[in-house]
Amino acid sequence: MTFLGIDLGTSEVKTLLTDDESRTIATGSARLAVETPHPHWSEQNPQAWWHATLDAIAQVRASNPAGFSALRGIGLSGQMHGATLLDRFGQVLRPAILWNDTRAFAECVELEALVPESRSITGNLAMPGFTAPKLLWLSKYEPAVFRAAHKVLLPKDYVAWRLTGEFVSDMSDASGTLWLDVAKRDWSDRMLSATGLTREHMPRLVEGSAAAAQLNDKLRREWGVAGSVLLCGGAGDNAASAIGMGVAEAGSAFLSLGTSGVLFAGTDRFAPNPAQAVHAFCHCLPNRWHQMSVILSAASSLAWLSAVLKTDVAKLAGSAEKADAQSAPLFLPYLSGERTPHNDANAKGLFWGLTGAHGEGDLAYSVMEGVAFAMADGYAALQGAGTTLDTASFIGGGSRSRFWAKLCATATGVAMRRHQGGDVGAALGAARLARLAVTNEDVAQVCTSPETIEVCEPDAGQRTVTEVRLARYRRLYAAVKDEFAR
Repeated sequence: MTFLGIDLGTSEVKTLLTDDESRTIATGSARLAVETPHPHWSEQNPQAWWHATLDAIAQVRASNPAGFSALRGIGLSGQMHGATLLDRFGQVLRPAILWNDTRAFAECVELEALVPESRSITGNLAMPGFTAPKLLWLSKYEPAVFRAAHKVLLPKDYVAWRLTGEFVSDMSDASGTLWLDVAKRDWSDRMLSATGLTREHMPRLVEGSAAAAQLNDKLRREWGVAGSVLLCGGAGDNAASAIGMGVAEAGSAFLSLGTSGVLFAGTDRFAPNPAQAVHAFCHCLPNRWHQMSVILSAASSLAWLSAVLKTDVAKLAGSAEKADAQSAPLFLPYLSGERTPHNDANAKGLFWGLTGAHGEGDLAYSVMEGVAFAMADGYAALQGAGTTLDTASFIGGGSRSRFWAKLCATATGVAMRRHQGGDVGAALGAARLARLAVTNEDVAQVCTSPETIEVCEPDAGQRTVTEVRLARYRRLYAAVKDEFAR
């Protein structure tokens, strides 16, 4: 039997077919575009997710028809927080409002005033990227859409509905809505009521490794699959990446440089610390939780520079290695505002210290270093929540760069483990969750860590330079924070 993992990201959909030992036997992908019709807005058409998913699945089917015909389970991973609204006829009411959309900043203040105990219920500071503030915004500025909303779904759960006809979500993804009582692993009626919603608007909740629904017969026959296909609960992208990298137990961790940047640490209990903008979410496995720091523009910062300079990302990353670390400009990577630790929707990107002598390689170094410094700020916030790490798996699109792994290790003081296939962790994790749902195997047997190809230790020779530049980086944000707000 085989298992399909589908990872609905912000910039692309990835699909991965595995055998019953979680070995990859076929992959596919399809690109996605993000619309920004106004400042602070970030939206996508859910129909585009569905078409991209079908395209990526078609690639897997074409690559390995026999393997696909043996499909028995599907797992979904997805970008978190996106507000996807359907009316009672299943029609999408408007483009989905994404995780990196910051329009609902004022509504965060309003939500916490409406529910003073919100942080103890949800384990998290109200941030504009989360789903609940988006619905408060819609109730004010698009009231007709709000009134017509019959179901509010997260991105991967919309795709799950298209695959199965069932409205279902998992605990890890639901943790990012601000509607979940994270300790109790259940919807909070108090938080729903504060945004004018009830449980009827929400999908059914299951654990990520549990059975959720069956693939509909029409798709199953169209795809040439003879037996029934189970869809598991799935996971938010970061929890799925954790499963793909074997980060299932307390003390294990990964650092991901995708569109956003994430430092993820597993815990065996609900351990919130919202004051420092640390996320405390359910893991996608029963009786497990995790802490997470998040920056909004990680590998996307280098992609932005690539587009501006019309230079390939890989070439930019290579040129950064030749730059002088002491004289390069400093870069604040807040191109979409920032989450941990600042929770500042007004924050902007900034180069500081530019001269006419600086070239392409210097700018590339500054961007990669700035992202590493932002991750160091995130780790400091996790340390404030009681988490200390020795090593972390280094994953996401940025994991292709050994140099970036060294920068992150030196900035955080945490050794970075690079793995074979570190850029498909979420899709692999989703496939593993499907395998758990179908076979009921032991988690430790399935959620193993992939082979480590290299451990990048902090560079002791660069420690002094890094400490000086990191301190200045932090002072820069403090100095311009008030200007960002004007």
